[in-house]
Amino acid sequence: MNVRSVVKISLVVVLAASALAWSDEAGKVTTVKGYVLDSACAFTKGLKKPISAECATACAKAGSPLVILTDSGAIYWPIAGTTPSSGQNDRLLPFAGQKVTASGKVFERGGSTAIVIEKIEAQK
Repeated sequence: MNVRSVVKISLVVVLAASALAWSDEAGKVTTVKGYVLDSACAFTKGLKKPISAECATACAKAGSPLVILTDSGAIYWPIAGTTPSSGQNDRLLPFAGQKVTASGKVFERGGSTAIVIEKIEAQK
């Protein structure tokens, strides 16, 4: 085997490994259950559920991003799966203050967890 063949094989291996690494970071489809509330209250008030739908709606309309807070205390930041990105409050406002089931691709980075919501519905 000559040097050129070794370089070509090495390049193919590196590209394949990069493709596999990229697919691992592409997000895993997950179902999340929790309350939709504004992010400020989720962090500063230590709430386990929203104070009210009206409060969550007022905060969201004032610009606070809505998040999904699970029973375990995990916070999921809804994000768009498009570039350029867009806020998700309009999509979540109908569920403000309610418990929901949301499914979509979940991403983790630096201790934060985000979800690109594919489906969301109020729990009964």
